[in-house]
Amino acid sequence: MFTVALAFVFFLVGYVLHPSWLHPYWPLLLLFFASLSFLQHRLLSLGNERGADGFVLFYLAFTVSRLVLSLAFIGFFIWQRIDSRSAFIGAFLGLFICYTTFEIYGLTRNLRRNS
Repeated sequence: MFTVALAFVFFLVGYVLHPSWLHPYWPLLLLFFASLSFLQHRLLSLGNERGADGFVLFYLAFTVSRLVLSLAFIGFFIWQRIDSRSAFIGAFLGLFICYTTFEIYGLTRNLRRNS
């Protein structure tokens, strides 16, 4: 639902305002972050089945893999010499911060309930 809401906002902003900071590859960026969110959900569900120690181990492993995959994703597109590199990196970092904030909010909400 979070990804659908972000896609709606990006589409609306792009359709109405045509800003220069909105990179044309924004749907691909959203797809990348939606894939990471799905991977996180699956890994953390698997870690949760193994108990508290498994959850922490899988969460830390996912955090490291998310950083590595993000760097590889950005590196690939920069290597391909896309147009508007600064807009692409800005949109990527903005989405990275949005998804990280949403993830932290979800974790703290669940941790309060389970403590």
